[in-house]
Amino acid sequence: MTNDISPGRRLRNAWTAGPVALPGVFNPLVARMAERLGFSAVYLSGGALSAGSGVPDIGLLTLSEFVQAAQLTAQATALPLLCDADTGFGEALNVERTVRLFETAGVAGIHLEDQEMPKRCGHLSGKSVVAPEVMAAKIRAAVAAKKDRDFVIIARTDAKGVHGFDDAVARAKRYLDAGADGIFPEAMESREEFEQFAKAVPNAVLLANMTEFGKSPLLDVTTLGQMGYRMVLFPLTAFRVAMKAAENTLREILTNGTQQASVPGMQTRAELYDLLGYTGYEARDRAYFGS
Repeated sequence: MTNDISPGRRLRNAWTAGPVALPGVFNPLVARMAERLGFSAVYLSGGALSAGSGVPDIGLLTLSEFVQAAQLTAQATALPLLCDADTGFGEALNVERTVRLFETAGVAGIHLEDQEMPKRCGHLSGKSVVAPEVMAAKIRAAVAAKKDRDFVIIARTDAKGVHGFDDAVARAKRYLDAGADGIFPEAMESREEFEQFAKAVPNAVLLANMTEFGKSPLLDVTTLGQMGYRMVLFPLTAFRVAMKAAENTLREILTNGTQQASVPGMQTRAELYDLLGYTGYEARDRAYFGS
């Protein structure tokens, strides 16, 4: 049964079966929706989590805030959840605790990045990266800390935008040698760079980030899979669409005094209750009272 298989193993099975799209889920109910629609894994983005908390993605949220969101999301779906863990919330010894808390929360794995603090969105300029040996130490700590051998550790490198393509490749190989299960090369700037990176780091589990309005072209899952990428992130796609819809609806209420024009685009009460499993809660409540 699925529940007998660890979240990490389910994520590994998903990417082994073919390139897997990981939609960013900005709350637990969206994770359940993704499961209903047929996705095989989901993703918790630090950028979406920060934005939803009203702060920019520069490392302001704490480990506890990340883990709480991860736990609530993992509890809402049977899908394996990959989580953004920023820079690991400290140095190598801090990374040990980071891994233990995320694993206890029920997630499938995390990705760690090699930026210096304060970190920045991967598609903005002004980033800086730690020395590769510092990141390699974090990876070794992460691998040593996990209890489930299938818990996934992905190493993200932001070096391409700082020191160039060749340094990103060299770091990827070093991080794999340190025990990373896969590599996330951030902010590739063309289809050709995605292809070249996959060829330069062969036989590795690679993750591509298809965030909008960034430096990378928006390539489809099939195309990236043919290059050799096993996971494809859509970290803020649903979040951005939802925020724009909320803005338009609020503007309509402010301007017209009614939400009437927005009703056809809404999730209905029946659809919401079905997604929540509302009738199941009512039935169990009646049963507990013996009626």
